[in-house]
Amino acid sequence: MIYTYKFPKPSLTVDCVVFGLDDQDLKVMLIQRGVPPFEGQWALPGGFVALDECLEAAALRELQEETGITQVFLEQLYTFGAVGRDPRDRVITVAYYALINLSEHQIQATTDAKAAAWFSVANPPPLAFDHEQILSVALNRLKGKVRYEPIGFELLPTKFTLTQLQKLYETILGQNLDKRNFRKKILSMDLLIPLDEMEKDVKHRAARLYQFDEQKYLDLRQKGFNFEI
Repeated sequence: MIYTYKFPKPSLTVDCVVFGLDDQDLKVMLIQRGVPPFEGQWALPGGFVALDECLEAAALRELQEETGITQVFLEQLYTFGAVGRDPRDRVITVAYYALINLSEHQIQATTDAKAAAWFSVANPPPLAFDHEQILSVALNRLKGKVRYEPIGFELLPTKFTLTQLQKLYETILGQNLDKRNFRKKILSMDLLIPLDEMEKDVKHRAARLYQFDEQKYLDLRQKGFNFEI
């Protein structure tokens, strides 16, 4: 005997908010839809979850199919289920967000996406569905979490300067930070590895490069260490 549900079932999708950082601004990855509804309009990468997929696997698959981005760490953000958010059907979406270094990922639109591109989070184009709301929630989560977890290092190259690190926090938080106090605080955590390397091909005086000691942070966190900017 085949069991059938008494009530209609909503469809389930996943959407991905992928943040990146360049020398000027915090960016978000968007795709241009190639199919209705909202054909030709910009949206977050995402799509329907297959019956044999877990949510994160579906998010990673859609991200790769629509943008070419692979091997990223996704964290679940929020579930959006307003009635009428999708004109096709009753659709509930689970949103994820990720932080990547722009220089380490080549983007390429495939499947049902006409194009894929980075846009400033401060001035994105009009977005399909309720993706403006999803982007806003993700940005607020990033601004809050970057203060108490070292997730911002995901946006930087493996080797970075203290100036780049400070610029990252100023860009995300939308405020200027005192250079002396910032450096004193971040160096006092003893989570940065000073390298015997300097910046190359820069017009200003070359600065020392650092790396984030992730393993040391994980060890300290188990002992109750509190990361806070």
